[in-house]
Amino acid sequence: MRRFVTQLPLAAALLLGACYDHNGGPTGTSGVQLQAPASLTSTSLDSAVYLQWTDNAFTSDPSDFAYYHVYSTTYDLDQNLCGATWVTEGTTASFQFLVGALANGVPQCYEVTAVSLDGIESDPSPIRDDTPRPDGRNVLVFTSDTLGGAESAFRFWIDAADNGLVYPAGTPAVDFTVVHASGGTYIVPQGSDSMQVYGSAPIADLTSIDVAPAGGYTNAMYEAVPQWGYVFQIHGGAFYQYGALRVSAVGPNYVIFDWSYQTDPGNPELIRVAARK
Repeated sequence: MRRFVTQLPLAAALLLGACYDHNGGPTGTSGVQLQAPASLTSTSLDSAVYLQWTDNAFTSDPSDFAYYHVYSTTYDLDQNLCGATWVTEGTTASFQFLVGALANGVPQCYEVTAVSLDGIESDPSPIRDDTPRPDGRNVLVFTSDTLGGAESAFRFWIDAADNGLVYPAGTPAVDFTVVHASGGTYIVPQGSDSMQVYGSAPIADLTSIDVAPAGGYTNAMYEAVPQWGYVFQIHGGAFYQYGALRVSAVGPNYVIFDWSYQTDPGNPELIRVAARK
């Protein structure tokens, strides 16, 4: 919980710099309180989350800057609430941080503070929630008229030991097939799955697909185009689940792509600012 020195009597407040401490009280006894990081962004990764924030605490006062302090807590996706107990993920002098060894499909909230050379901690950055998810790179799938269709279908996920697999055409419960039609190579959603092109331009990397769009999915097939992204909405029981592709190469009888899949049902993380419980 936040506790500020302005809660103290005025005389004490004049002696202490206002500061922030997840452990329940002020830190440091004198000196400068740095600016809070003005923004915080994240990138969902496989078993990890990459955080990056505005470096204004350092650039505004480099002579008093010591390091940044990165915190995390639980996140309730259904209630859009962060937990009350924050823990330290680490400290860094940089304006970026990789949180690793995470469980895929488990949401967390993050925030960052700046600490001065006197040990005084700033107010926190805006809160960012994120959910790591499994992914894979350079998957090759052939069109259904190649190899007798033996490697022309793909399923994002069954379980942690069986995910991102290529199947023969006609296999039940696959998410899409690749076909050659009308002079091009197409991605065709299967069963009750639907899909859409992500955005209106090529994307730099699979991680550019951060959050699945809320609507716009269809059962139509889409031509596979290098450097473009595609998002799938998959019936996973009570909630939709979401997968993503970035195509890296296309031929007349194959597609090579990177993929990601959010294992947390109903979670579109592949940007919300969350409230605190």
